[in-house]
Amino acid sequence: MNVLEASKIRKSYGNKMNKQEVLKGIDLSIEKGEFVSIMGASGSGKTTLLNVLSSIDQVSGGTIQIENKEITNMKEKELAEFRKHHLGFIFQDYNLLDTLTVKENILLPLSVTSISKREANQRFQAVAEELGIYELRNKYPNEISGGQKQRTSAARAFIHEPSIIFADEPTGALDSKSASDLLNKLSELNLKRKATIVMVTHDPVAASYCHRVIFIKDGQMYTQLNRGGESRQAFFQDIMKTQGVLGGVQHEH
Repeated sequence: MNVLEASKIRKSYGNKMNKQEVLKGIDLSIEKGEFVSIMGASGSGKTTLLNVLSSIDQVSGGTIQIENKEITNMKEKELAEFRKHHLGFIFQDYNLLDTLTVKENILLPLSVTSISKREANQRFQAVAEELGIYELRNKYPNEISGGQKQRTSAARAFIHEPSIIFADEPTGALDSKSASDLLNKLSELNLKRKATIVMVTHDPVAASYCHRVIFIKDGQMYTQLNRGGESRQAFFQDIMKTQGVLGGVQHEH
């Protein structure tokens, strides 16, 4: 079953005199429980694609359905309500509130729902333990490492059990050990919770944790790779080869 269906997605900036077309008619579907990576060179449109799929930005043309609901025509109030229940976000720069503890940051998405305090605490404990940050619950963001901040951000994205989680360069600010810790945890949660994750990354190591990698070039779908039964190492090599053909991706920062 598809959680997300995008058809003929277009996105332009500017006016008629000076129009820049960033996305040029992309078709895309994401199945429930998939862990998908979107890759492409700098300026290929991958972040713009994530932004329109996740309702952060609006499309110029085409349709996006999440859980069979058309989000491209929703009014802002309706969209905000939809986001609360169906979407989770993990950003490169964590987006944590410095004045709240780790636990309070993670519980934020539940504060706008009717979930009881008892259930909220149970959900918090489960996801914090799964991400290995339960013992940090009373610490503030400035008291924990970058890797711990990003796992806090991930816990916040998972806690309300959204239909789909969007991750924008989640390992971009992390060292390699913190990055692999986070990716291992995301893979575990993807399997255990059947969570659907769509991640933009320029890092072939990060992409190798996914089931499928979609490559974007010049605002269009270039190709995609399915991991199938391959080992992560073999899939990593496939991703590197495709990047080599695409050119320039491996040097992007």
